[in-house]
Amino acid sequence: MVIILFSLLGVAALTVLIVFIVKTKPQKSEEEPQEIPADCCGAHAVCERDNLLSTTSQIIYFDDEELDVLTGKMPNSFSTEEMTMLENVFYTLKEQDVAGWLGSLQLRNIQLPNNLRDEALLIVSERRAKTTSI
Repeated sequence: MVIILFSLLGVAALTVLIVFIVKTKPQKSEEEPQEIPADCCGAHAVCERDNLLSTTSQIIYFDDEELDVLTGKMPNSFSTEEMTMLENVFYTLKEQDVAGWLGSLQLRNIQLPNNLRDEALLIVSERRAKTTSI
């Protein structure tokens, strides 16, 4: 009987100790969104993803190396197959990658057809509006 009583007392003491440690440990709060200044230059990690101006001359590929065949071609001369390639890449991009992809296309001298360009610019402007309204 004494062994059971000491065992229960030990378990209770251990539980109290664990609860005390957990409660005194500083909790990580969710990151507060950073406010982007109106005069953001695009060189900050906060706004760099939504910047359409390339800050580097290094080309970043978004698993779209096949689009290099479109370098220097005018969008009105794209075949149906080439349009499908562009659309497949564009519609599989994450929203936060669109601005970087546009910069990559610019560095590679690949022009988007008007309909895709307008959609891409709309996504980028909506992302900017979200981040500035936070």
